[in-house]
Amino acid sequence: MLAEHKLKLLQDLVKSSTKEELVWMNGFLAGVLMNCHDQPALASTAAPATAVAPVAAPASDKPAVSKITIAYGTETGNSKKLATDLATKAKKSGIQAKVVSLDQYRLNDLAKEEYFFTIISTQGEGEPPATAKKFYDHIHQNGFKLPQMKFGVLALGDTSYPLFCKAGEDVYQQLHKLGGQPVAPLTKCDTDYQGDAEGWFSQVLHSLTTTTSSNGTASVGAVVAKKPAGKKTYAGTIITNVNLNDRGSSKATHHIEITADELEYQPGDSIGIIPENSTAVVDAILAIAGVDGRKSVAFRNETHTVVELLKKKLNIAYLPERVVKQYASIVKQDIPETKISLLDLLKIYPVSNAAQFEDVIGILEPITPRLYSISSSPQAHSGEVHVTIARDNFKVNDELKQGLCSNYLAELAVDSSLEFYVHKNNQFRLPAPEKDVIMIGPGTGIAPFRSFLAERDATGAEGRNWLFFGDQHFVTDFLYQTELQNWMQTGVLTKMNVAFSRDQATKIYVQHKMLQHSKELYEWLQNGAYVYICGAKEPMSVDVENTLLQIIERFGSKSTAQALEYLNNLKEEGRFLKDVY
Repeated sequence: MLAEHKLKLLQDLVKSSTKEELVWMNGFLAGVLMNCHDQPALASTAAPATAVAPVAAPASDKPAVSKITIAYGTETGNSKKLATDLATKAKKSGIQAKVVSLDQYRLNDLAKEEYFFTIISTQGEGEPPATAKKFYDHIHQNGFKLPQMKFGVLALGDTSYPLFCKAGEDVYQQLHKLGGQPVAPLTKCDTDYQGDAEGWFSQVLHSLTTTTSSNGTASVGAVVAKKPAGKKTYAGTIITNVNLNDRGSSKATHHIEITADELEYQPGDSIGIIPENSTAVVDAILAIAGVDGRKSVAFRNETHTVVELLKKKLNIAYLPERVVKQYASIVKQDIPETKISLLDLLKIYPVSNAAQFEDVIGILEPITPRLYSISSSPQAHSGEVHVTIARDNFKVNDELKQGLCSNYLAELAVDSSLEFYVHKNNQFRLPAPEKDVIMIGPGTGIAPFRSFLAERDATGAEGRNWLFFGDQHFVTDFLYQTELQNWMQTGVLTKMNVAFSRDQATKIYVQHKMLQHSKELYEWLQNGAYVYICGAKEPMSVDVENTLLQIIERFGSKSTAQALEYLNNLKEEGRFLKDVY
């Protein structure tokens, strides 16, 4: 316990300090304690970190390091933004920083790097983003060493997913395995990442601007980590579930309205839902495995009945290759590494008894949440959240398969209960009320734009709104037709152009409608309009982006390189935003 006069000094210092100064002091004390107890240096894999690397006495007015590389791997742009922020802070500290996307990074340069920092997100089932895949594979080939490298990794992810920040963890561990020395602990950030990222920045910059130890690397102390608080889970009730497609359509697109208490979200956000597995599939698995579904078993420090695990907790629909490999080891059979359902796996390579199936339960992974763009407005639909779900049915080897979550939701009756959480998307927000908006969203890509329009209508935003929408047929697939036409009549929608691809011999898509209105679209861009794209990543979003480049090149009288620079400037200004999947 501190003496009273010392406690008062400490309290006064804390009250008068900025957040960055408190982070610095936190690290300083961690370093003092570590040296007092002669503890070994550690790198944390817990997340997100709250304490920072210990500090040494300042070496001089000049930083200990003159040049660093910051490489980012991103799907949504968050990692790129953070990489740019870190580079800006580094330059203010007198450190030259090179920022590069991992898909543009020259892999042969890795062995030459002295200070290398990676900011990387995690996608799907613990995988790196597509832009980082080549780099990820390269460092896992283990054909080289990086003994001179000092590095740090900031991992972005979502705590709702079972393999939270797995790609970042893998990169950190592999760089360390190759001989690299961490100068800051691994920090894992949830979707609300800004605070933890700032803390990591402080750790990195402190390690770069203080005296290095005898072996040339800054000392990295043990990290006090806190468990992520997690997301607020809402208990919702279905109040509407209707198919928006008319008779004769090859599609089923469900508009689902959910009510819940104390709802908080913004236009552009999504909701996360963990679906339940089909009862018929669960019953079939129990029959083949010869297991009593009422038996209680332990799974990840919790106890559940077998049927509860298979129904509500475990992914049994499409097992990833790593799980199939473990299954092969349990049943002692040679099984090709491929994605396959647990039911099909049991049919082809059955377990020998119920006890062996319990071993299989131990290797299964939790069900991954599915994200759906919110199609309602908190101002226009108070106490409700709406989603627009395309029911996914497909065939594999002539056998009808169903999308797990979309079919689960489509079957929910009115008054059914549903748990969900809000997934914030700060990279897909409406601009100021006076700004113009261009929205391009075929199919279920219309969802966030229904939210945008309802919000702008309810708040009286004066900016113009232009929508490009497309689907297969005008008669059967014009989603939210009545609402959209009403918004046209009331002036909320300034312009609307629709493309129905199968209503004529030649398929027409939203990008064709964009080309038909090229001149006016470019004028909107010149007047400061914001462009939003939502829907399928490939080929739709790629085709739309290429079409925008054509329009900019033609009506801006620009070369291909200049048009690309113009579009990149829109992205940097936050005026070109995508929510694609």
